[in-house]
Amino acid sequence: MDPYKVLGVSPNASDEEIKQAYRALVKKYHPDNYVNNPIADLAAEKMAQINTAYETIQKMRSGQSAGSSSDGSYGHASSPQYATIRSYISAGNLDAADAMLEQITDRVAEWYFLKGSICYRRGWLDQAQQYFSQAASMDPSNAEYAAANSRFSQMRGVYRDRGTTMQGGGMNACDCCQSLLCADCCCECMGGDLISCC
Repeated sequence: MDPYKVLGVSPNASDEEIKQAYRALVKKYHPDNYVNNPIADLAAEKMAQINTAYETIQKMRSGQSAGSSSDGSYGHASSPQYATIRSYISAGNLDAADAMLEQITDRVAEWYFLKGSICYRRGWLDQAQQYFSQAASMDPSNAEYAAANSRFSQMRGVYRDRGTTMQGGGMNACDCCQSLLCADCCCECMGGDLISCC
């Protein structure tokens, strides 16, 4: 499969054009857009193809072989396991996704990103931030990881400045509204939109 065709760009496209095409496709096909949708598995497969294509192009342009990551391990793009985990997360089957993740011993950036996604969906926001940060630091060229980490960091800063904690305790009306806004930010980061007016 031609990675340039998957991203819908010319082989002569600039790095910035490739990055823009990748981001647009991530926004369109991200599994979070297909929660409880009969085509969730297809979206997860498409997302895996998009990630593979982008990673392949990045490695070709940097002189690395397309099959290996910079640390010598195989990344998520070559593993159907991660596509399955993404589809479980999209379907809300967090226990199955987490169980599959825990069986993986070679923990690449995709592992940390997916673990962060599970933690976020469970409301464990501090842990989610740690995993997103780890994923972004392990693979800084991945726009999906960088976007999640950046948006989450900005969001946390806003809530911490307002004196709200990210975990535990009861909720009052302000906490509830802040949590909804937080969820909306994360959904937008993943390509969805929880609250359309914000």
